[in-house]
Amino acid sequence: MTTRLNARIARKPALAPLGPRAGRQWQVDARRADMTRPAPPLRAARVAAQSKDIVVDWNKSAMVVIDMQNDFCHPKGWLAGIGVNVTPARAPIKPLARLLPALRAAEVPVLWVNWGNRPDLANISPALLHVYNGDGRSVGLGAPLPDAPVPGARVLEKGSWAAAVVDELAPEPGDLQVDKYRMSGFWDTPLDSILRNLGVSSVFFAGVNADQCVLATLMDANFLGYDTVLIEDCTATTSPAFCLEATLYNVRQCFGFSVTSAAIRKALRA
Repeated sequence: MTTRLNARIARKPALAPLGPRAGRQWQVDARRADMTRPAPPLRAARVAAQSKDIVVDWNKSAMVVIDMQNDFCHPKGWLAGIGVNVTPARAPIKPLARLLPALRAAEVPVLWVNWGNRPDLANISPALLHVYNGDGRSVGLGAPLPDAPVPGARVLEKGSWAAAVVDELAPEPGDLQVDKYRMSGFWDTPLDSILRNLGVSSVFFAGVNADQCVLATLMDANFLGYDTVLIEDCTATTSPAFCLEATLYNVRQCFGFSVTSAAIRKALRA
């Protein structure tokens, strides 16, 4: 009897997965919807942080890279065009280029959160426009970039060269990309829904500017209940040095932990 039952089970067609990631999926066919979502095995790793070591589960972790895009980091992007020295903003490129392949190999999701506005700026308030165009005649959001290597590029416009990730860090096909419209990557975007669908509870943060978009996104993640970890050498700012010091202080004191990319790579190898 047991042999016949096993044979019938073996002949049943496999259920089809519905969902973005193993461990977060339903299994379905025409007659059943299995909603149990069997959890993937724990993949715990100890990472050396500044205040104390932290233990993370790679199956519940994600990497969020913020605003490593041409307008902020390229010598012919928007910030450089209005006189900002973007050399500091380029500092995370090399450490990220070493870290991201290791995270992808460990199946840790990589999410690119870039400022990418609608061409009509319909969801951008006058208060936000004023920050970047105080006299109404400057090169603000949506304005043409006069020196862009790609004709027609407009400041922080979705789909344009200006909003694209710098060539040195070109996203891989398995990466996820989210457009944001504020300093926080969570406001009015699907970032929270994506992370929750992936089963993520611990988020590593990197990018620019540390004291603005990176910190705002990390703080909102903390307020939403995520574990937040800032990767120091993969994060930078074009603001004065004391802004970065204050950011590191606040992250460690109030919102989570800070680590180095070397510590993460060591934990991945272990």
